[in-house]
Amino acid sequence: MRADSWEFLGYAVKQLAAATSRSGGGRAPRELPQEVRRLLPLLESLEMYWASPGPQYVTELRRSLETGEYLEALSLIEPVARRVAGHDQHAPEPSPDTEHEADRIEEPADARKRFEVLVIDDVSNVDREALQAELLNQRRPADAFNYELVFVPSFEDAIVAVLLNPDIQACVLRPGFVLNSRQRLGRDMRGFLDGFLGPSLPERPLDRILSLAEKLGQLRPELDLYLVAGVGIEELAGSLTRQFRRIFRRQDGLELHLSLLAGVAERYEAPFFHAVQQYSRKPAGVFHALPVSRGGSVIHSKWISDLGEFYGLNLLLAETSATSGGLDSLLDPHGSLKQAQKLAARAFGAQKSLFVTNGTSTANKIVHQSILAPGDVVLVDRNCHKSHHYALMLAGAQVSYLDAYPLNDFSFYGAVPLESIKRMLLEYRRAGRLHEVKMLALTNCTFDGIVYDVERVMEECLAIKPDLVFLWDEAWFAFAGFHHIYRRRTAMASARSLEKSFADPAYARRYAQQLRDLGAAGGAAGAADGLDSVSDELLLKTRLLPDPSRARLRVYSTQSTHKTLTSLRQGSMIHIHDQDFGQLNEESFREAYMTHTSTSPNYQILASLDMGRRQVEFEGYELVQRQADLAVSIAQAVARHPLLKKYFRVLGTRDLIPAQYRETRRQMPLRDGLAAMSEAWERDEFVVDPSRLTLHIGLTGVDGDTFKHDYLMDKYGIQVNKTSRNSVLFMTNIGTSRSAVAYLVEVLVKLAETFEDEQSGLSGLGKRARIARVAALTSTPPPLPDFSRFAERFRKDAETPDGNMRAAYFESYKAGSCEYFSGAELARKVAAAEEMVSASFVTPYPPGFPVLVPGQVITEEILAFMSALDTREIHGFNAELGFRVLTGKISKPDGT
Repeated sequence: MRADSWEFLGYAVKQLAAATSRSGGGRAPRELPQEVRRLLPLLESLEMYWASPGPQYVTELRRSLETGEYLEALSLIEPVARRVAGHDQHAPEPSPDTEHEADRIEEPADARKRFEVLVIDDVSNVDREALQAELLNQRRPADAFNYELVFVPSFEDAIVAVLLNPDIQACVLRPGFVLNSRQRLGRDMRGFLDGFLGPSLPERPLDRILSLAEKLGQLRPELDLYLVAGVGIEELAGSLTRQFRRIFRRQDGLELHLSLLAGVAERYEAPFFHAVQQYSRKPAGVFHALPVSRGGSVIHSKWISDLGEFYGLNLLLAETSATSGGLDSLLDPHGSLKQAQKLAARAFGAQKSLFVTNGTSTANKIVHQSILAPGDVVLVDRNCHKSHHYALMLAGAQVSYLDAYPLNDFSFYGAVPLESIKRMLLEYRRAGRLHEVKMLALTNCTFDGIVYDVERVMEECLAIKPDLVFLWDEAWFAFAGFHHIYRRRTAMASARSLEKSFADPAYARRYAQQLRDLGAAGGAAGAADGLDSVSDELLLKTRLLPDPSRARLRVYSTQSTHKTLTSLRQGSMIHIHDQDFGQLNEESFREAYMTHTSTSPNYQILASLDMGRRQVEFEGYELVQRQADLAVSIAQAVARHPLLKKYFRVLGTRDLIPAQYRETRRQMPLRDGLAAMSEAWERDEFVVDPSRLTLHIGLTGVDGDTFKHDYLMDKYGIQVNKTSRNSVLFMTNIGTSRSAVAYLVEVLVKLAETFEDEQSGLSGLGKRARIARVAALTSTPPPLPDFSRFAERFRKDAETPDGNMRAAYFESYKAGSCEYFSGAELARKVAAAEEMVSASFVTPYPPGFPVLVPGQVITEEILAFMSALDTREIHGFNAELGFRVLTGKISKPDGT
């Protein structure tokens, strides 16, 4: 809005200037055009929350416009419009001092990184200018960064400022601020503030300061907070050190200035990237086994010198297998890499973070192997990434699959309902095997954008199984920790929130009250056995609280940094919040990490992970908000354009999440504002990530795979990750631009016009064929198959569903143990009640998860689903030979 407002104002004033010039240079009428009168007050409101150009600049602009100095006004607007739009980031700061405008433009640009500091205090203009002069006079040429000050008078304005202005990197609180904004806030902003701040704000000065610090930390935890007080700072220091980086007296201007720079410098540090950078600049003699190092085998080659020309010399200079000279070892870090991982833990809110250079597939295998021993039971979403299935097979775990709710109309799954998870845990409790259940592994968010209420899932599961370990596969959700609404549904933020809750005496009282209530409602709950004696039916209906004295938070998150943040391909991270890590898992985790991590990691990937962390600590909030907003703009374009909505529809919350899992009812919450999105993400069991757009294309008569390859990629270069038979998934990310969004909309319009032209030219037979194609893509196909069961010989008992995939997998290695059958042959055998057991993983793309795993019984439903697939790619299935099936017959070496 801010960028567009400056740009539109520039257009309007340029027209005014042109009209004045045509009329001979006379002054225009005193009444400004309606567009100018609309935009000026909007910019006056917005610029209150930015240091540059700031509200005084807009006041000067208004004076120029009202006096008819349109060319002067245009000279004020254009540099700001360029800078706000991101076209001129290194230009000098706009200033309202127009008398020396020509001299100012000639000044060299300041190449130092720039940020803004929010000062929260209700002060007069004189005091404001004095404070600004005091701090800005401390600046020296040697300073690594440059900053400007933004002043707001109230608690509410401080919240608005950090929401609107991503350039703010530090906040200075002074006790004189008031509670309420004098601004006329819009309905959405007022609705968000009311929900976020609660019914009333604290009146006592100290409580007010603490509350504001807490709220700022919830919105943007990366911000450095400073308190400037007049008296008694020694008494305040002990109680405020958690909230504030430092506390100052009003007279300590130099120390505050230095602290502001030091705080930003800490986040700016990228120790491993800098180590690689420094290494590339040093002369070296290479006598190790890496010919490409320093470009040795490339630069002087007669045949592959174009490799160096394409990738650049720096890439080759930075290639090495050395771990000394500041570079460090991934397998045993003690220097720059260890420090980089500590900074990542801070940024992502983890106790410990580790870098992985071969993707989240490997990260998942590391976590599974570190936690699980053969025989341990794992509850896992059958719809999870194939790396989990292979990891569980390797670990020898007893796998108990959970079924996500199906979205049959669109041929993919949603997520696993909490009730299903609780029911499975209670099933093991009834069978006397709950002690064998070790871990719950779920994908958050799913490929299609379904997001769990992570905190609630962990809280209720820990009420049944207090030592349950959680693995959240956040491969597609690494960005979520850097936006206040997304963050609440991440693994690390939820673990911290629960840890804080469990330490609160009020939580223990709530738990004790729940025990009494459940006992009164028909259970036999008591202090000794907790919820152990409460009936399953009652536990399923109750939102459970765990015993805070028994629950242990053991939470792991794996993230594909390269998928949703800045990193080279295969750059991933593991984040850990495990209260028992040192006691129970440190050694096994180290061994698992050694097992799966290359001894020759790619240093370029590691350096990019370090820089990706730096980026999101400074601009993650802005980039994540932008990616969500851009996705909403695409959805709105599809919904409003008369031709687009004839062939396409963006699926929303009501399409992707059944009503029983939602309290709110909005189709696309962010479209209705941050307050609406915040409400849904606070209350609903599942929500949809607004940056994922599932475009239903059934009315085009083209299936998803063909639409992706033949129309989007081959014809227009539009790249997408996933399709189903009648949908295409578009994802915006932190690198998506407004131009890219405009191009996508333009391409969709061209495709819609193509379909329109094709349809108008069809003959009778052609029309009937097209109607049949559309009917096939818009009708419900064979339902997605739930997990059937493991064959009896791979199960521990008949009461619980877990099976040993490893035993089934390695049985297929034995000679004579497998045969191939076509789908038709299998269908006949299954219809005749023969038990046919899969010998391998069978994974069609789409939907991208194993329809069959080793040891699973093949059913009619699975075969019907497979026969209806029209996908080009099915891993583990031989199109010529058919399905590989365990026969139960094993040949001895002599052939018998």
